[in-house]
Amino acid sequence: MGDDIKVDKTIDIRGQVCPYTFVRSKLAIEKMSVGEVLEIILDHKPAVENVPKSMENEGQKVLKVEQTGEKEWHIVVRKDREKKKT
Repeated sequence: MGDDIKVDKTIDIRGQVCPYTFVRSKLAIEKMSVGEVLEIILDHKPAVENVPKSMENEGQKVLKVEQTGEKEWHIVVRKDREKKKT
């Protein structure tokens, strides 16, 4: 990616649409440790806005949203907190 961000896990969810894009992203980051970085590759334009917003609402830190192709985006998120206990 050309940055100094170390990605710990990448999920490729191209072909998925909302709300599945967020559900898949949330499930992936829940399995990670605080401080680890998740890269999400997607091609659903509404998800480019919805996934980062939803991740921040969950307490995670969005490090980057980058368009890498005509219909491809990479979202990089750092896990900043554990899943809320209910």
